[in-house]
Amino acid sequence: MRGAGSLVVVGTGYQPATHTTPEALFHIQRADKLFYLVDPVTALWLETVNSSAESLEDSYAAGKDRRESYDEMVLRVLKPVRRNLNACMALYGHPGVFVDPSHEAVRRARSEGFEATMLPGISAEDCLFADLGIDPASGCQSFGATDFLLRKRAIDTSSPLVLWQIGAIGVPTYKRKQENWSPLGLNILSEVLEQRYGPAHEVVIYEAGRFSLGRPVIQSVPLVCLSKAAVTTASTLYVPPIASNGGRR
Repeated sequence: MRGAGSLVVVGTGYQPATHTTPEALFHIQRADKLFYLVDPVTALWLETVNSSAESLEDSYAAGKDRRESYDEMVLRVLKPVRRNLNACMALYGHPGVFVDPSHEAVRRARSEGFEATMLPGISAEDCLFADLGIDPASGCQSFGATDFLLRKRAIDTSSPLVLWQIGAIGVPTYKRKQENWSPLGLNILSEVLEQRYGPAHEVVIYEAGRFSLGRPVIQSVPLVCLSKAAVTTASTLYVPPIASNGGRR
């Protein structure tokens, strides 16, 4: 028998309000309890839209394993669902892309007999495609940077490569600063990519624009300079195919 409580997980994209779909806004407004993990401006907006809004940011703590924080978030979100209330979890970007607690919350809710849904949103990769003018129709490889290195992923250098979270490679704990959490990890990534693409191959360090008037961060650097480039925990790396810029074959 299905429980009366429900969970809807939505994404707010990277622009306050404007990246939120009408469907997502409907569930944000109607929720008995709204949880969010977003930027400060979007947080203020969500609090005006639903007075029950509660931040999940305090589940993080400096030096705390992020997996522990994620499990805490899931428990907090499911608490009102288990009390037969309608809960909504709003996350920046796409709620299912490089986000662990959203998938786990939906899985657990369903396993306990509650209705749980995840709605699509605008991810950093969606913004990257638009800002860099890339059409992935001819192929695009996308990996978390840590996964890419640990699993020694095979890559096709004739197809674009997107690597997520290059500023947090191999770091399981949370840090307050937004700058690169793992200079060593970035250096290792640079060396691995140089072996496949060559040191002169131009790559792009990308961050989606966070606000309506904010511009995206787009840094083009040769791979040989990647380890010394300005990188944050929000940085995504775009590696163009070799054939597109006359690189080696």
